[in-house]
Amino acid sequence: MLDHSLTTAKSATGDYHALNAMLNLYDENGQIRLDADRMAARQYFLQHVNQNTVFFHSLNEKLGYLVDEGYYEAETLDQYPREFVHAIWDAAYARKFRFPTFLGAFKYYTSYTLKTRDGQRYLERYEDRVVMVALALARGDQALAMRLMDEIISGRFQPATPTFLNAGKKSRGELISCFLLRIEDNMESIGRAINSSLQLSKRGGGVALMLTNIREHGAPIKGIENQSSGVIPVMKLLEDSFSYANQLGARQGAGAVYLNAHHPDILRFLDTKRENADEKIRIKTLSLGVVIPDVTFDLARRNEDMYLFSPHDVEKVYGVPFSEISVSEKYDEMVDDKRIRKRKINARAFFQTLAEIQFESGYPYIMFEDTVNRANPIAGRIAMSNLCSEILQVNEASAFNDDLSYSRMGTDISCNLGSLNIAATMDGADFGGTVETAIRALTAVSEMSAIDSVPSIRRGNDEAHAVGLGQMNLHGFLAREGVHYDSAEAVDFTRCYFAAVAFHCLRASNALARERGTTFAGFERSAYADGSFFGKYTEADWLPETGAITDLFARLGVTLPTRDEWAALRDAVMADGLFNRNLQAVPPTGSISYINNSTSSIHPIVSKIEIRKEGKIGRVYYPAPFMRNDNLEYYRDAYEIGPNAIIDVYAAATEHVDQGLSLTLFFPAEATTRDINRAQIYAWKKGIKTIYYVRLRQTALEGTEVQGCVSCTL
Repeated sequence: MLDHSLTTAKSATGDYHALNAMLNLYDENGQIRLDADRMAARQYFLQHVNQNTVFFHSLNEKLGYLVDEGYYEAETLDQYPREFVHAIWDAAYARKFRFPTFLGAFKYYTSYTLKTRDGQRYLERYEDRVVMVALALARGDQALAMRLMDEIISGRFQPATPTFLNAGKKSRGELISCFLLRIEDNMESIGRAINSSLQLSKRGGGVALMLTNIREHGAPIKGIENQSSGVIPVMKLLEDSFSYANQLGARQGAGAVYLNAHHPDILRFLDTKRENADEKIRIKTLSLGVVIPDVTFDLARRNEDMYLFSPHDVEKVYGVPFSEISVSEKYDEMVDDKRIRKRKINARAFFQTLAEIQFESGYPYIMFEDTVNRANPIAGRIAMSNLCSEILQVNEASAFNDDLSYSRMGTDISCNLGSLNIAATMDGADFGGTVETAIRALTAVSEMSAIDSVPSIRRGNDEAHAVGLGQMNLHGFLAREGVHYDSAEAVDFTRCYFAAVAFHCLRASNALARERGTTFAGFERSAYADGSFFGKYTEADWLPETGAITDLFARLGVTLPTRDEWAALRDAVMADGLFNRNLQAVPPTGSISYINNSTSSIHPIVSKIEIRKEGKIGRVYYPAPFMRNDNLEYYRDAYEIGPNAIIDVYAAATEHVDQGLSLTLFFPAEATTRDINRAQIYAWKKGIKTIYYVRLRQTALEGTEVQGCVSCTL
């Protein structure tokens, strides 16, 4: 029964925006007006969507028009018999999908659905987009297309924004979320990287670049002292490039740069994000990431100085770029080597500066270098991450001729992403089948993508078939099941769930390797090939340790793999290999969480009623999934829960994710830089691989306004 004010809002204004806004106002009994948002979603369709959708008399008429007018790829539809096309469309519409929230519907029709070229009318319903994505990614496989349609429309699997937005369309961007590029210590590599950033940015992807190998400010060039300008001018060039390549004015290009903590320019690098930074060095839109080895923490613990090493000298001495050196292993050796220029700063002062910059700006991201490489099952070193700090892959240096053509082509990285809705996946009838279908869909994204404008990206993608299956809606699921996020039960569920996902990801990739008769390049040098990767799974059980979580898996009918099943999988992988070099990465899901009615990624909610700024419409309100007025105790937000409990959950997941997880740390408004340092140390000790943003609560609003990762929001 709707209260009087809600009914008045509907009858007096008929305004879906006004109804949605009532989420932020309690009724006379102190209850959240959740019915108002459901009504807002219905009114949005009645007043806006239905009136602005192009009407077709039949599916044949619709598809004929969309193909003839150049909206749909004919090739996508021509892979299937016409009777199957009708069958999959009928099956999708038979599901009678409805958006449960206004923001979900608004996001879909604003950002995803196919529109007429003037942008005024809609040519697709949600079901149409789902089917076209399924048909495109299945590439003629009718059974896979039907399974994929079912997984997406049921909410179990959601492709990342670039895939969901573009698949099946004639005029489209790439299906890939973001890219990672190395830069070496020469002008040819820097010039090529800037051009590659322009090419990738105009195609809709965010780009991260590694600066660790570039010689520092004041270093010699061709033996002449004090000639190098260091990394900051390169950062300025990149920032201007991303601003210029603004994707037809739709949004700014987005970039990130990573630098090792022991690079001599590290403090200048951090200073670019200070609130009072000189405009000559100030970096406004480029994201920063710092790569920190274990030795840095050890030096800070002992309150010692930390040495910063010239990348140019390191490369001359060791014959490989600075990024290929383990600073922790070679630290004392490099300190003692007089051939390597170095200077020192206080290690604790470095961490204090890091926290100050994070306090002011939320940056830099952090990658714990040794933790990442200890967990890496692939031959080679990981020296950087991406715009959202969840991609952790090996890339290889390229070398260039004077005309910027390749003298040796290396490999760079593509992010082929999508996410499972944990709640919907747990509710599904076939847990393993859902994971396998998702891996096959993401593999299709990899195989359908050919970035010829940046050959090192194409080569890396073609050789690795790397994908990143993510997760979202952990907090929503836990709350629905009466489990507090900051509890032992939440950690217990997370470790078991992610172990099961890892098992089925590997099983799916092993099946693909058997079917294709090939593995990813370098499989034979990986920890998968010799079976060593599987030790922790064959020597111990990854089953629930608490009664509540044991009962939860049993009640939902989800069977967890045993150590015998892990041993059988190990033997199969050693015999037939894996098709995908990387399989999991947990991004900071944004838009897809809203259309999927999920909490973002695996972190807690930022507010029971989240406030977003959405273009001309202004503020839009989003209620946490599965929230009712009688279960609000399970919806404590991230700022209340605090960083340590979030780190505990992420650490439980990290153990089973071959890449990274976008971990944002949330602090109350009264937090200090000391609190940030403590959380960094706790995260490092718990085996966390990366830290994304640092967020302090803003107290001006009753809700919390949020903005996602500028490019990798999935």
